[in-house]
Amino acid sequence: MKTSIIIVNWNGKEFLPECLDSLHTQTYDDFETIVVDNGSRDGSVELLRGSYPWVRLVQLDSNTGFASGNNAGLSAARGSRYIVTLNNDTRVDRHWLAELTAAAESSPQMGMVASRICDWDNPDQIDSLGIAICRDGMSRGSKRHACFSALSIAKNEAILLPSACAALYRREMINEIGFFDDDFFAYCEDIDLGLRGRLAGWQAVLARDAIVYHRYSRSGGVFSPMKLYLVERNHFWVALKCFPINMLLTLPFWTMIRYLVQARLVLEARGAGAQFRNASSGDLIKAVLRGIMDVARGLPSLLRKRHATLTKQRLSPKEMRQLLKKYKLTFRELLDAG
Repeated sequence: MKTSIIIVNWNGKEFLPECLDSLHTQTYDDFETIVVDNGSRDGSVELLRGSYPWVRLVQLDSNTGFASGNNAGLSAARGSRYIVTLNNDTRVDRHWLAELTAAAESSPQMGMVASRICDWDNPDQIDSLGIAICRDGMSRGSKRHACFSALSIAKNEAILLPSACAALYRREMINEIGFFDDDFFAYCEDIDLGLRGRLAGWQAVLARDAIVYHRYSRSGGVFSPMKLYLVERNHFWVALKCFPINMLLTLPFWTMIRYLVQARLVLEARGAGAQFRNASSGDLIKAVLRGIMDVARGLPSLLRKRHATLTKQRLSPKEMRQLLKKYKLTFRELLDAG
């Protein structure tokens, strides 16, 4: 068996049927489907056992997060060549897996393949065509909210890295650099994995015709103190583990610039600033500060992880800087400032 698809589920019973039914109709058939259930209490396990006997169930006692959930799936995976991650709040085109694997087989150095991830309700609206990244390590889906019909995209187009919402990873790459970092729990773990892969010399590509429809943040929440805390903490972890040293030296400056842009958007009630104003601002500010404090407390561990990452580095610091610059995201784009 070449390919294993891992779906991490936590109380996603309402999403699973459309996701799994779309996998059952794939034109590519050399794969297994593994659902890792993170201690759901909504009947997800009963649904899987009763209606989807072809799904391999890995049942965990509690919510271990997206990163650890996928790692549990990897431990059970029998796919010899490719590991595919897929969110439970998606459905896929019947040619999706065939297109992903065809792109992966275009080169032995193709370590990662991204899907064309579209909005569930508006298929012409892009959710992600791979990931772009800011100078402080913050990231988001490339071309998010753009209309696909207005873009000119090659069938296989080079990208920085894929979104783990729907991504293929070569097993050989995972064996070399590891899979997700358990400590991330959720958010930015795919950025960390992707940058570690690029540092180790692996390539990444978008498979334009591997189409996925996604209910954005339905299972994880659109805007909450917990999400803000995890994103704030984890994006710093990404930078500290993977950025070239000269970019790390400018990290405080670019972080301050981002905070200023965010503050202006809050005052103007635009983009992410409007969401901030509509939430409990005190709780959100505490979440940001908690994230920063956790980064400071975890610096010794992060430095050890950085050393482990750099021992596998094949790209020079200059090449990595050029790569990050090529796929740079502005703070206005990040925050939907228009």
